[in-house]
Amino acid sequence: EADAALRQLQDASMGSLTMYVVPETSSLLPQGTGVYVGRHRSAVLRAGGSLATLHARLQQLAQLMSFSTASVAAALSDRVPDGRLSPDGRRSLKSSLGYEITFSLLNPDPKSHAVDWDIEAAVNCYVKPVLDKLSLVANFSVDSQILYYAVLGVTPRYDKESSSFLLSTHSLPHVINPVEARLGSSAASLYPVLNFLLYVPERSHSPLYIQDKDGAPVSTNAFHSPRWGGIMVYNVEAPASPQASLPLHVDVDMARVMEVFLAQLRLLFGLSREELPAGFLLESPGNEGLADWELDHLLWAHTVENIATVSTTLTSLAQLLDKIGNIVIKDDVASEVYRAVASVQSAVAHLGTGHLHSAFQASKEAVTSSERAFFDPSLLHLLYFPDDQKFAIYIPLFLPMAVPILLSLAKIVRESRQRKKEPTKMD
Repeated sequence: EADAALRQLQDASMGSLTMYVVPETSSLLPQGTGVYVGRHRSAVLRAGGSLATLHARLQQLAQLMSFSTASVAAALSDRVPDGRLSPDGRRSLKSSLGYEITFSLLNPDPKSHAVDWDIEAAVNCYVKPVLDKLSLVANFSVDSQILYYAVLGVTPRYDKESSSFLLSTHSLPHVINPVEARLGSSAASLYPVLNFLLYVPERSHSPLYIQDKDGAPVSTNAFHSPRWGGIMVYNVEAPASPQASLPLHVDVDMARVMEVFLAQLRLLFGLSREELPAGFLLESPGNEGLADWELDHLLWAHTVENIATVSTTLTSLAQLLDKIGNIVIKDDVASEVYRAVASVQSAVAHLGTGHLHSAFQASKEAVTSSERAFFDPSLLHLLYFPDDQKFAIYIPLFLPMAVPILLSLAKIVRESRQRKKEPTKMD
């Protein structure tokens, strides 16, 4: 309630951060809590100890809620050496103008299981509020499909002690390729595709559990793949009677499934919750899936990545133009290059003054203009040839015609010389 009330008093612009310092004896914060981070762009902290202690805590808080050096390295993960990145540095998706999200239900044994999932209601209830908030970052499209007789491609190991089947950590990477061949979602897609798969094991491999590196069962019975998506295994309870009629009707608990998929979606966008310092209390983002300051963090990351992408694209274009000396630059291509450079300069200037939304919009325009210039059909490498290739192409065409012409010229020259040598007749 205090977080919602304080929101009316603070600067609500993107990229801003407001910190409220309360007395050490204040009852606003729970006992043992020194810092409270809300859903919006504010935090409350106790003024305990000396000024140096307060200063250190403010720095911790700013590093948690704003864009740090580690965030820059993660945003530029494709351009940073491996040694300078954290293990999860390349897990988040690359910046894009749009994303396509596909929810797939895999039923490898439809003769035994008739699975029913209300995916439309679940998307409207759980996914739509998150995507509405992320609409500032990119455009999203959502679709779903049911695939029958789609197996994981890895035979699970049977465990006698638990009377269940197990998928170990080292076998998980081999699960994705056979399944992805059946999805068919990325074949005609212009944007990155995020795949979220709900797998109902076949009756002969039920129940099926995923193990972590230590051999313990994963609580969510799910795993995610960086920049690809996630897979959740949904076990069906065995019928009480062996003579139960098949197929068994299965109603999927969509609340439990969507809780896992939304957590994986946060990981794919680099919004994983790091370990908090002692005394920090973080408010749950609720239905929206992410807090306002996390959205700012995402905009920062994508803006920096967009600026780096434009720099790389224009550098590659300049190298191409230097390599092909006789290439023709049309006016529309040149204007796109000028527009990209101006947009990048505008984005950097807006970042410097703290206008995050304007900086992000300018970086998106810069990416669009630079890609239009780089992929313009008139700049195809095959349209322009080096001089040696031109000679190799045209000499075989002109040589047969040049031989009789040269012979005729030689004959004319000889005849003119003979005329000069002959004495002139005088009357």
